Amino acid sequence: MVFVPGTAPPTTPSGADTSAMYFAIHRKGLVVWRDDGRLRVPNASEVEVVCGSSPAPASHYLGQLDGVSVFAIASLELVPAPFEVVNLRGLFGDLDDALFAVAGRAIQIVEWAATHRFCGRCATPTELTAGERAMRCPACNLSAYPRISPAIIVLVRKGDLALLAHGARFPAPFYSTLAGFVEAGESLEETLVREVKEEVGIDVGDIRYFGSQSWPFPNSLMLGFFATWKSGDIVIDPTEIVDAKWFRADELPMIPPPLSISRKLIDVWLAEMSAKATT
Repeated sequence: MVFVPGTAPPTTPSGADTSAMYFAIHRKGLVVWRDDGRLRVPNASEVEVVCGSSPAPASHYLGQLDGVSVFAIASLELVPAPFEVVNLRGLFGDLDDALFAVAGRAIQIVEWAATHRFCGRCATPTELTAGERAMRCPACNLSAYPRISPAIIVLVRKGDLALLAHGARFPAPFYSTLAGFVEAGESLEETLVREVKEEVGIDVGDIRYFGSQSWPFPNSLMLGFFATWKSGDIVIDPTEIVDAKWFRADELPMIPPPLSISRKLIDVWLAEMSAKATT
């Protein structure tokens, strides 16, 4: 599936896009219907059932998914059957990667709109800005854009070993790579060095960028890196980390699911270790 983002829906002869998909966002997750063994989101004829009113005033156009218009909208608190609310984390593996990414985008946009209804400078009710993703104050012209919180995520290596940790707030008993949010005034590299030192007490270097991933829990942009151990023994910060260890490729604990960038970092390392073992 191919998603093309946009801010203005295409015009149709009837004035309404009857084929449109609506990602209806509930405070507990995404509204879906299990239809013949597959998950789908409400269409244009169903959206009023799960949202309670005409979608036009409160919907947010996201773009085109395989040529079909996609909107985000806030759902009713009580979602009628056969629709149900599923936490987005619970949709790992049940949704196509493109659908999951659009759902994550929808959750962030609806949350942003709900928390920026008033100007942060003068408290005047804000208005959606035509042609861009912004809430604008008609009184003082302050514009508020969707919040994006950059965070580094890093696989630290020491020879043939990789450092994995079980975080204090992990929803499952797996081990993953280290991560942390960028603070004001920091570069990504400075954040990485600081976070690793704070969480596990070691110094790292040879920092190499890997890739990025939008992570809508709630509005992160994960920036992935590899780094190399320089010095120090593991000393965890118990407020952040439950346990951290150096692991060989053949002795891994439970690790994150394939969709996450942390797993992609681990998989690249595992592929390198496998290639090294066969040479």
